[in-house]
Amino acid sequence: MYMDTVNGNIMMNNKTLDLHGVRHEDVERLLENFILLNTPPLTVITGNSDYMRYELENFCSKHKITLERWANWGEYKIL
Repeated sequence: MYMDTVNGNIMMNNKTLDLHGVRHEDVERLLENFILLNTPPLTVITGNSDYMRYELENFCSKHKITLERWANWGEYKIL
C-alpha cells in the first residue's frame, strides 16, 4: 500500500482508488490514469459523493467499461 503524496489518495496494490478528499477538478484525470493504466478487476471508492459517483459512471460509460456497484453504495468494481 502507498499514498499518493500529491493528492493524498490511497492506492492498494494498484487495484483500489479512494476518491475521498479529492478535488472535483482532479477526478477525471485520476479516473483516467487509474482505470486505463491498470488491469481489471479494480475497485473505486467514491464515498457518499453524488458528484464522484456521476463522474465515475460517466467515465465508464464513455469508455464502454463494465462497472458494478457493490453492497456498499460508495464502492464500485471495474470488471
